[in-house]
Amino acid sequence: MRVAVTGCCHGELDKIYETLALAERRGGGPADLLLCCGDFQAVRNEADLRCMAVPPKYRHMQTFYRYYSGEKKAPVLTIFIGGNHEASNHLQELPYGGWVAPNIYYLGYAGVVKFRGVRIGGISGIFKSHDYRKGHYECPPYDQNSVRSVYHVRNIEVFKLKQLKQPIDIFLSHDWPRSIYHYGNKKQLLQTKSFFRQEVENNTLGSPAASELLHHLKPTYWFSAHLHVKFAAFMKHQANDGQLPKVTKFLALDKCLPHRDFLQIIEVEHDSNAPDCLEYDLEWLSVLKATNSLVNVSRGLWNMPENNGLHAKWDYSATEEAMKEILEEMNHDLKVPCNFSVTAICYDPNKPQKHMELVHRISPQTTEFCAQLGLTDINNRIQQVIEESSLRGDYDDEVDSNGSGEEPSEYNTDNSVLSSSINPEEIMLDDDDEGEDSITGLPGDVSTPSVEPSLDHHPSDFSTSFSDIRILPDSMVVSSDDTMNSTNELEKSSENQESEEGKNVNERSIKRLSDETGNGNHLQKKIKRRNQAIYSAEDDSNVE
Repeated sequence: MRVAVTGCCHGELDKIYETLALAERRGGGPADLLLCCGDFQAVRNEADLRCMAVPPKYRHMQTFYRYYSGEKKAPVLTIFIGGNHEASNHLQELPYGGWVAPNIYYLGYAGVVKFRGVRIGGISGIFKSHDYRKGHYECPPYDQNSVRSVYHVRNIEVFKLKQLKQPIDIFLSHDWPRSIYHYGNKKQLLQTKSFFRQEVENNTLGSPAASELLHHLKPTYWFSAHLHVKFAAFMKHQANDGQLPKVTKFLALDKCLPHRDFLQIIEVEHDSNAPDCLEYDLEWLSVLKATNSLVNVSRGLWNMPENNGLHAKWDYSATEEAMKEILEEMNHDLKVPCNFSVTAICYDPNKPQKHMELVHRISPQTTEFCAQLGLTDINNRIQQVIEESSLRGDYDDEVDSNGSGEEPSEYNTDNSVLSSSINPEEIMLDDDDEGEDSITGLPGDVSTPSVEPSLDHHPSDFSTSFSDIRILPDSMVVSSDDTMNSTNELEKSSENQESEEGKNVNERSIKRLSDETGNGNHLQKKIKRRNQAIYSAEDDSNVE
């Protein structure tokens, strides 16, 4: 099965699909699935734009609304997670996941699905220590704080994913797992992004929560975005109970711009007898039902249940009996229903509505999903708490009724050692840089390894296993200097080298169109970009 993966989408759906079409025409066949690693920007209208955590001058409608309205349809099944530049009010309608447009599926705050037998999981948002132990209390209209905190990862999502026991094939996160840079070509990474050096040396770059999931789930593939650079790593996990050690192939990709490594196509083994449709994952459904009592919409800090003498129950993993009951409730049909529905007015370029009212909506998809499994609709719960608390005038201090409250924690939210380095390509907000918080002490539910692996843990040239795709459809605006040395045809790269751990997945590679000469010497250009390039349709880069 051919799986395409893209980094930060930034609303450029047309360009991504055009790139896939061009890749198909130039050999290799069509992609069966597209995975997007965040900053998807499912913007339907002007109200959605106001919910994106970027300065107003960077808010552009882009092209998603055409897929939402039905004017266009995604040519390939597309699965995505949320990042830190999203129409958060739209995604919040689907906390458990759902269709944002026909053939475009959002995984929710966290989720696991199957396609052709391939098990795909993901977690949305980025890590911030000061919001990690809060509930999902935010709802539109957001204030200057909640418009940012709404996309911050919460401990309950990590806890749910840690209940999984069955193998994961592919996992998606927006920010990188902390310490993953020790398992790839760190020298090359720091040459490309020198402003990462202090975080890398202090081991504070990336998400400790994602790192914990990486060590627990041990997926075959892990894909990320956020840092706007391509980086591959090869992580060999510790072996358990005499079994062979599992290996995770990590790949981060760039943002969608010309001559950037924003897209990768790989071959993934799949079950030829599995249904050719998107399916719910039975174990994940069982975990959702088991953890339903932990749903929290409080602003207060709380810890997840653990075996520390303070909780009567701490294991919420799926049992065979529970999964059997879920299967019966689903009538032995795990197919994700094609029940997309329009919940907001779609943008009309001929009738702009700059002052469109922002409403907290309940999605029929979420209502149907929760009713089928007996789950709590998080948005319904939020509205109930707001209504009840407004009568008492104590919403700001409200603690959810599940009794968790705030417990002692070793979690240190001190940011005093946070690196002052700045990614010049990232949108910087007044009081919320998009780097992850530094942690000097970790709680029981977040652990991060800090020891660098020895060189024999991964091939030193593993990054060559993932080749570049730098295809430029006609709609991508490119300067004449950029296209001067472009080749006329898309060439297939040499076969992937077998890793010393015994790599058995055939990954078809496509070489870049630009920055190559006929004799194979790579003349890599440095491209300056300003923040406007992230959200503008045109590429206004200056080539040095």
